[in-house]
Amino acid sequence: MKQQANEAYTNGDYAKAKEIYEDLAKQNDADSITSLGFLYHNGHGVSQDFAKAKEYYERAANLNEPFSQFNLGILYANGYGVEKDLKTAFGWFLKAAILEVSLAQYETAMMLERGEGIEQNYSEAAFWYEEAAKRGNIEAFNNLAVLYKDGLGVEQSYEKAFILFKRAADNNNAQAQFNVGFMYDQGFGCEANQDKALEYCRKAAFAGHEKAKSLMTRLQQDGQIVF
Repeated sequence: MKQQANEAYTNGDYAKAKEIYEDLAKQNDADSITSLGFLYHNGHGVSQDFAKAKEYYERAANLNEPFSQFNLGILYANGYGVEKDLKTAFGWFLKAAILEVSLAQYETAMMLERGEGIEQNYSEAAFWYEEAAKRGNIEAFNNLAVLYKDGLGVEQSYEKAFILFKRAADNNNAQAQFNVGFMYDQGFGCEANQDKALEYCRKAAFAGHEKAKSLMTRLQQDGQIVF
């Protein structure tokens, strides 16, 4: 039944998906309860209703369903249907992070890095960025690289930073592409290479990255780019 519900959702038949999820929810199926919350969260086949979404997420979260915990974090972080509360958001993100939800690990890391909802802690942020990166979160590779570049919470290492930036850049992360371009320009963690700097900055610029455009302009003014 759950597979039928998921297929119906994927095909845009939200009414059928909702009907099956509701039947499964009566059996206390945590995944289906979370899915009902998601329907109301996004207004898929129903009127968007954050309060109802929260109700379903809380029910599933109490069954230790990790994505409902993550989604509760989203509601509290943004003030969707609840009073914005970063401390509560962090608590929900952390619960989901411990249960290996990569997006939750990334959000937990960012809040620790910025000191939002929790005391700032760069070493803990690095730990959670690494956990998210292990599970394929590309933004986490970039943010972890920043910590290594600046020596925040980890031993400073341009070499590690460069490797991490490049991993994210080669997966089309515009910020990381700019960062790789900057590293090549400065020779940080790699041999300085203006052609490579230009290559990565162009990629970032095409994605609308303003700093990349500025770096390209400087390289041009320095006579290092020939158009």
